[in-house]
Amino acid sequence: MGRTPEIRIAAIDDAHGIALVHVASWRNAYRGLMPNDVLDALSVEQRENGWRRIISAPNATGRTVVADRDGEIVGWASFGPGRDEGASEQGELRGLYAHPTEFSTGVGHALISAVEIALREDGFASAYLWVLDGNDRAARFYESHGWNEDGTVKLDERQTMTLRELRRTKSLV
Repeated sequence: MGRTPEIRIAAIDDAHGIALVHVASWRNAYRGLMPNDVLDALSVEQRENGWRRIISAPNATGRTVVADRDGEIVGWASFGPGRDEGASEQGELRGLYAHPTEFSTGVGHALISAVEIALREDGFASAYLWVLDGNDRAARFYESHGWNEDGTVKLDERQTMTLRELRRTKSLV
């Protein structure tokens, strides 16, 4: 653990660290909510390649920030204009993950605070995010930061499963 991490814009060299956090946090948070074989098949290498593409995309509408503690990526968050139909006037917190060893250390708080400030500075008066139904730890975290369920449900159809997600919103003004 140690000192508070620096929150900064992700660079291409962060792709491996982001991928490590991505895979570890998904396996921890979604065990019992997604099939084990899906979680066990997650590949750091594939995630790293995906993150390299995302970070280097020339026309990206979103941004990614990382929590960097002494050169180690311990968390990340992606955000930008809303991607859902009719939501472009809202900001969207697209994903926020801390490494499981960093839960309850302030990494998530630092990331969500930075994202809220950035979205506000981008001119968004409100923002939304999606939480996997049953991910109680994440729901409590977002609730504690003022993100409240608004009753909207989305079914995310994947090849091997359907994920039920609940929308949370927050006023940024």
